[in-house]
Amino acid sequence: MSSLPLAVRDSSTMLRRNLLHARRYPSMTLNLLLTPIMMLLLFVYIFGDVMSAGIGGGGADRSDYIAYIVPGLLLMTIGSTTIGTAVSVSNDMTEGIVARFRTMAVHRGSVIVGHVVGSVLQSVISVALVGAVGVAIGFRSTDATALEWLAAFGLLVLFATALTWIAVGMGLISPNAEAASNNAMPLILLPLLSSAFIPVDTMPGWFQPIAEYQPFTPAIETLRGLLLGTEIGHNGWLAVAWCLGLTVLGYLWSTSKFNEDPR
Repeated sequence: MSSLPLAVRDSSTMLRRNLLHARRYPSMTLNLLLTPIMMLLLFVYIFGDVMSAGIGGGGADRSDYIAYIVPGLLLMTIGSTTIGTAVSVSNDMTEGIVARFRTMAVHRGSVIVGHVVGSVLQSVISVALVGAVGVAIGFRSTDATALEWLAAFGLLVLFATALTWIAVGMGLISPNAEAASNNAMPLILLPLLSSAFIPVDTMPGWFQPIAEYQPFTPAIETLRGLLLGTEIGHNGWLAVAWCLGLTVLGYLWSTSKFNEDPR
């Protein structure tokens, strides 16, 4: 069998393997999914009135704040989901299954591809579940066109792909699952330091560059603009540039580490 059909066949097999693991051991996925859902409910029902008044200059209501934070939490959901990817990759590397794959007639890159595609699919499903919770508590996107919805979906998939490749690299360099989870923690912390919950221009001046010059803020502002009709400005191309850059970096890093001699 030639290289391409072999790669496709083996990658499909590894994808099914990872999806079966996710189905049989759902606790990791559910725990990571609960984080953005709990954040959403906390900020809407506990802090919602105060945050809405602050953002709206005293005149906004809770529905305005729901609309504001849901796009950020959708991207935070992707960051949470990819932590499970880092843990899963680390487990494969340390428990011996990858060493066994290396002795078999398995396409070398299919192991990583299976993790990446499986994680992106899980991210999309998780985003849909968090979005459903947002709609249930009042989020509406009535002004978005079909093309804007399609662009929003494309951005979410692109962002999930970028973070997944980075998470795979983190899993490959981790000696165990606990270290992998700790190494991937910035993927949850960065949204907290972005425009997910409050506008960047309301933050202290010294902190604004930290919030602005990172991948989550332009992606959040772009998604917010697509779903709510707010100004996107330069955030659109910045978000795409971040996604492409992180994807290339994560791919090169992951493949380089995976192709090293087994530990």
